Amino acid sequence: MSIDFQIDKPKSAQRIVVAMSGGVDSSVVAALAKATGAETIGITLQLYDHGAAVGRKGSCCAGKDIRDARAVAEKIGIPHYVFDYENNFKESVIDDFVSEYVAGRTPVPCIRCNQGVKFTDLLNVARELGADCLATGHYVRRLVNNDRVEMHRALDPARDQSYFLFATTKEQLDYLRFPLGGLPKPKVREMAAELGLSVAMKADSQDICFVPDGDYARIVEEKCPESGQGGDIVDMQGRVLGKHSGLIHFTVGQRRGLEIGGQKEPLYVIRLDPAKKQLVVGPRQALAVAKAEIKEVNWLVDGFDREMQVKIRSAAKPVPARFDGKELVFEKPEYGVSPGQAAVFYDGDQVLGGGWIKETTPAVFDDLAE
Repeated sequence: MSIDFQIDKPKSAQRIVVAMSGGVDSSVVAALAKATGAETIGITLQLYDHGAAVGRKGSCCAGKDIRDARAVAEKIGIPHYVFDYENNFKESVIDDFVSEYVAGRTPVPCIRCNQGVKFTDLLNVARELGADCLATGHYVRRLVNNDRVEMHRALDPARDQSYFLFATTKEQLDYLRFPLGGLPKPKVREMAAELGLSVAMKADSQDICFVPDGDYARIVEEKCPESGQGGDIVDMQGRVLGKHSGLIHFTVGQRRGLEIGGQKEPLYVIRLDPAKKQLVVGPRQALAVAKAEIKEVNWLVDGFDREMQVKIRSAAKPVPARFDGKELVFEKPEYGVSPGQAAVFYDGDQVLGGGWIKETTPAVFDDLAE
């Protein structure tokens, strides 16, 4: 299968650097780049302590994954380099994740990783190697429309990763390539098998890479022991309903684990108050949000002032909203919106940009004012 990497040079004069995580997607991208006849170089970032990472499953950029990337590079006949960015990853991703959780917000570390280590540090390495582009295995499309470079959702909605890439700048997007954005995942695995790549059936990375067992609270408490302190569970009027074992075990919208009996209706986490160590709970209706203040906005287009569609979680369906440059106003009350999440803006399949949710304004319902 032939892929156009959109480089305005003869194939023999092109140099493509591929970010290889050790998974099937980036491995196929490397093989596709090599097949064009361009000089192809694979690079991998080591983001964990090598001793602790060896054999870790469900992650990327760890010991076994580095070995898998190296094996693929040898198989297809390209040079492969590993760069140690453990300190950068810790400071820009893990420490930020911990501080956000301790502050009662809901972090999205995969976006911070793409925004920092991967699309800043990795891109700089590619430039230093004299590459014409940096290619990755992300499922998103890069389209050129009247000399404007645009980001669009992947054709396969089940694989689309555009939510995690909204912070990509225009300059970065101009240099990046995403060859898999128009392909379904089964086709990619089929291609890997045809090429004889050992990672053809390798499982996809799951959850947050540095929390492969899904126990976020453990990571936060290891870094910040005082974050595990318990406190009161209170209703929206401040009445104590019970006790919690630490705010780090809860997120906005959560229902399970509250262990509060004798209530007339199910209760959900409405907000976290770290200063008072209080977990505020209420009925589902109290989760409804009318608008959200957005910070650190990144635009991939110029002058968009119409109604857009917005995703506030990676798995959520886009909903209609308007953005005035500061506040995002939902057409209808939206549920499960939490400070710390990303709000990503779309116009159909095109990614317009996005930002980080700073604060939310609840929708007003008369029966909640009692």
